[in-house]
Amino acid sequence: MKPLFVNKASLNRRLVVVFIFSVTLFLLDSHVSYFSSIKSHLATVLYPIQKTASIPKEIVIWVEDFLDSRESLRIRNQELEIENLLNNVRLQKLDALEKENHRLNELLGSSFRLTEQVVVAELLKIDSDPFSQQIVINRGQADDVSAGQPVLDAAGVMGQVMSASRFASRVILLTDPSHSIPVQINRNGLRSIATGRGFSKPLDLEYLPHNADVRVGDLLVTSGLGGRFPAGYPVGTISHIDHPLGKPFAEISVSPAAHLSTSQKVLLVKTIKPELRNNGEKKALVKDKGTEHIERPKNSEYSTEDRRIEFEGNE
Repeated sequence: MKPLFVNKASLNRRLVVVFIFSVTLFLLDSHVSYFSSIKSHLATVLYPIQKTASIPKEIVIWVEDFLDSRESLRIRNQELEIENLLNNVRLQKLDALEKENHRLNELLGSSFRLTEQVVVAELLKIDSDPFSQQIVINRGQADDVSAGQPVLDAAGVMGQVMSASRFASRVILLTDPSHSIPVQINRNGLRSIATGRGFSKPLDLEYLPHNADVRVGDLLVTSGLGGRFPAGYPVGTISHIDHPLGKPFAEISVSPAAHLSTSQKVLLVKTIKPELRNNGEKKALVKDKGTEHIERPKNSEYSTEDRRIEFEGNE
């Protein structure tokens, strides 16, 4: 029968022997070159075992790096999509801004700047009702969305918010038969109203006489009248002009600029009050039925006629 406890003196002797043996090997390895070749052979023999033992760790590291890289690419891709959408919306207004800036500088003799805040939203639902053209987006009152707010995609105006709940909003598209939007021809500033006719149908450009300066291919942009849509955003392009006999107005069709049937991301535009600078003079902003006016100071050159100029500007 084996003893349950090892003799303490015997255990101490063993420890001393092991210690002496270890010290001896250390000294021989440090001063005798013979052991170098043995170590080299042992390292060669043990390398496959060490490599095999490290494989699970390398796999875990590779998987972590792959997942991190994939997630980073996904986040970066989303950021680039939003950045591209914002850049496209800014580019929409360049041509209109050049012409509008020239008109304003001539009219006011001042520099005018308007900043517009935007909120990116995604499409949640498309109504299948053939008599109304509406969509639902994933932004609502929690994101400071309100009824009447303009909605755009990367190509142009899509419509406006009809109603907003806490976390979603209903948008009426500009092709809806009940929707109209004030527009102007970007080439010459001629104003009119574009009205929807239903899905997949062009808009109607209304109330223009037969002799109006209108051409196929003319770009229509928001005029800013009414104070709801900021001026300068593309609405569509004139695709057809007809002059029916016996009618006072021409029949003009407009192809919408926005990608109404394919856009998944949209922008909600919120207009901020304009900043006006004119040789250090202060101007008073006067609100009148939802639009903003600029009232010239009493000592300005315009005060004799007491004129107020109504306009909408852009950045």
